[in-house]
Amino acid sequence: MELLKERIRKDGKIKGTDVLKVDSFLNHQMDVALFAEIGKEFKRRFADCQVDKILTIEASGIGIACVVAQYFQCPVIFAKKNQTKNIAGEVYTSQVESFTHGRIYNIIVAKEFLRPGDKVLLIDDFLANGAALEGLAKLVRDAGAELVGAGIVIEKAFQPGGDRLRAEGLRIESLARVKSMSEETGVEFVD
Repeated sequence: MELLKERIRKDGKIKGTDVLKVDSFLNHQMDVALFAEIGKEFKRRFADCQVDKILTIEASGIGIACVVAQYFQCPVIFAKKNQTKNIAGEVYTSQVESFTHGRIYNIIVAKEFLRPGDKVLLIDDFLANGAALEGLAKLVRDAGAELVGAGIVIEKAFQPGGDRLRAEGLRIESLARVKSMSEETGVEFVD
């Protein structure tokens, strides 16, 4: 998606060789017009799939998932990183190691919202090592739902997550695949 790549080149900030900050338009301050284009593109890429629910993880994926859901006309579920008093009853749970935060989270979804037979599309802002997608996919499997694929806004293709999960059979559609990046040379994308 050329519009997204241009925005990354213009407004993304690179830290070292593995951190790409896009908080000015994607995951802190959100450019909703850009999100609309992202939603249209995911709808185009997954047009061959029935999608009943979109599942993401707290917190950065929520805004994107909500806009994408408008194009699929379905609800969004987000996996919470903490059990709260608001979640009563039974839950599905999985462990996820966050690349960004360097810690392990237990993610949870109430069983009442994720049911057997649901056709689920995962949406997230980044794919690096693949831990978040693995955790979300486990929740879908545990529910007896069908995982139709994963829509990723930015994939760090130089990290192992995407290749490993594709080899395991997960359909992943990434809008911008970063081949390499450095503070000196900027971002290079996979074509």
